[in-house]
Amino acid sequence: MAWLIILFVLMLVISPVMWLRPSPRQQRVARLRNEAMKTGLSVKLEIPPLHGVKTAMPAYRWHYPQERPGPDFVLVRDSQAADSLKPLAHGWRWRREPLRPLPEALEERFKGLLSRLPQDALVIESNRHALTLWWWESQDFPRFATYLGDFTALRDGLAGRPDVPEAPGVLGSRRE
Repeated sequence: MAWLIILFVLMLVISPVMWLRPSPRQQRVARLRNEAMKTGLSVKLEIPPLHGVKTAMPAYRWHYPQERPGPDFVLVRDSQAADSLKPLAHGWRWRREPLRPLPEALEERFKGLLSRLPQDALVIESNRHALTLWWWESQDFPRFATYLGDFTALRDGLAGRPDVPEAPGVLGSRRE
């Protein structure tokens, strides 16, 4: 009988420790984020640019060089977009289109990347500072790494193409 009581007490001590242990999904996501950050990406949980979504979502950012800002646009999955929005590629629509059209070669590479992204990739956003992928992290790093070259090439192709170029010496310019 004493052994049963000792076993019961041990189980009471060990069970909370087991609950605190990360789940396999949490371990996979932590490895994914750590490996992504080692490649120079920044990863943060933020509210995505989707209507009605108030839940934080992982945002993976490829930063533009400060002296070569990027264009402003938001591209969303059809599942998150109204039918009235202009399509770019199968399954993707512009919520906010860049003011200047993308070069044809860059647009084709972009469309190729969009066709390969997982279904939980919901938004691709660009602003002056970064190109951002909003997704629910359904894949592990080796699979995600297959997109890195295309996203880096896309970022490099978009860098220096801001919607509103800054004129040197003009009052109100952001450069200092």
